[in-house]
Amino acid sequence: MFGGGGEKEGAGGRISSGLGAGGGQWGPEETRELILIRGELERDFTAAKRNKTLWEIVSARMRTRGYIRTPDQCKCKWKNLLNRYKGKETSDPENGRQFPFFEELHAVFTERAKNMQRLLLESEAGSEMLREFFQQQQRMEMQWKEIMERRARERQLFEQEWRQSMEKLERERLMVERAWREREEQRRLREESRAERRDALLTTLLNKLINDNTL
Repeated sequence: MFGGGGEKEGAGGRISSGLGAGGGQWGPEETRELILIRGELERDFTAAKRNKTLWEIVSARMRTRGYIRTPDQCKCKWKNLLNRYKGKETSDPENGRQFPFFEELHAVFTERAKNMQRLLLESEAGSEMLREFFQQQQRMEMQWKEIMERRARERQLFEQEWRQSMEKLERERLMVERAWREREEQRRLREESRAERRDALLTTLLNKLINDNTL
């Protein structure tokens, strides 16, 4: 029995070594249960940014297994276990013997490494998806730019052809107008010539009549 007096009957007839909020020393089985429960939630702890709710889950699961520990007690005990596992403490200060939970914690940290690798792969996959998305956006922008440039060239070509057509029509109009003026000028000259000949003929006839009368 660990933790002195105040033992409580836990779920399934198991004796709790905790003493409610006040707590007490952790027994080996209780510690192993904590490591086991914490290991079951390792993936959630690895992914979560805040773990207050997860420690509440740990405390609740400890209670179902007959150990009354608060979330803070579970968290504090876990932190101490980590310190020992990482070599900050090489022996159990309670009984002076070698740290006995190395294998259990090693299994948890092996799972943590797998979870970190999984998250890294997922992150890389997400980065790859994001990179592909931006590449697709760039391709779409390039295609849109090419379409706009092609339309601009087509519009420029159309405007150029339209201007050339208008210039051609204007030249044709000027040619028609010049031809009409030339014809009008020729007609005027012919009429003037006929008028002059007619006047000359009339003058000749009048002169002849005058001469005949004087005889």
